[in-house]
Amino acid sequence: MAQTLELGLDTFGDVTFDADGRLLSQPEVLRNVVEEAVLADQVGLNFFGVGEHHREDFAISAPEVVLAAIAGQTSQIHLGSAVTVLSSDDPVRVFQRFSTLDAVSNGRAEVILGRGSFTESFPLFGLDLSDYERLFEEKTELFTEILKEQPVTWSGSTRAALENQSVFPPTASGSLRTWVGVGGSPQSVVRAAHYGLPMMLAIIGGNPLAFAQFTDLYHRALEQFGKPTQPIGAHSPGYVAATDAEARDELWPHYSVMQARIGRERGWGPMTRERYEEEAGPQGALMVGSPETVAKKIVTVVQGLGLSRFDMKYSNGTMPHAKLMNAIELYGTQVAPLVREMLGESK
Repeated sequence: MAQTLELGLDTFGDVTFDADGRLLSQPEVLRNVVEEAVLADQVGLNFFGVGEHHREDFAISAPEVVLAAIAGQTSQIHLGSAVTVLSSDDPVRVFQRFSTLDAVSNGRAEVILGRGSFTESFPLFGLDLSDYERLFEEKTELFTEILKEQPVTWSGSTRAALENQSVFPPTASGSLRTWVGVGGSPQSVVRAAHYGLPMMLAIIGGNPLAFAQFTDLYHRALEQFGKPTQPIGAHSPGYVAATDAEARDELWPHYSVMQARIGRERGWGPMTRERYEEEAGPQGALMVGSPETVAKKIVTVVQGLGLSRFDMKYSNGTMPHAKLMNAIELYGTQVAPLVREMLGESK
């Protein structure tokens, strides 16, 4: 684990209600996301990520554009994707967009590469889901070559070959921080280690400490591939309010509707209040509660998995913007200091 833990937030730009229960438009949500990121910077958090989706319930389809808008209004916080769906994008363009973001943010850009748990981008961009694995494998291979910021020679079956081709703009530091998002597949863990890239775990249900098998596998695979030790991060949903009861009661109606909607698409059973309370409990993945409760859960996961970063997905369904802003302020001003105190760190 790194000496100092990084604490971040991320969002998919969930389409939310306003204070009167009106569903906001996606343009309104995007402006709110920028405001939320500015607050995250002001309260001293390390990272703000936005996820790429192509759906009516999530507003962010062009993460780098949103992040560039945020970069112009912030000064310290690192900015990245959560995740970029590399399978349905072009590695050259992804690098160019993030290296441009890195320039305009003065070196604060990061990218988390993933296959995406939603598949709407495949038909949207004319791709076949049967190529799901091959697309990500080949494009990750090419992206890691581009990351060297040297002329690239590469060939594959998913895009045109490159012959001694430079990709511009380069980053000022010569290095774009790049993670691989992993949802729970051993093959994905080994892939991240194979390319020597940091791993970001998406922990959205169950006991987070069950992911220790994946962190152990990652360390072993890095060693077998002769790669240096890399950071490990984790992302989990969460919500912070003044008390545990307030946080759980405020989140429940929004979280349950979101889970029901996605569950219908994927064949999941309904989310019951009992199951929700288990996930919000000490051994569940939901970081929901008072600042002290959330801080304790984060510390347990950080120590149990040996994390260098923890990102909380603070947007969960239709929760209004004002409530999200309050949760961000509590996360930055109360949760983060408590976590650092418990870990024996200074800010």
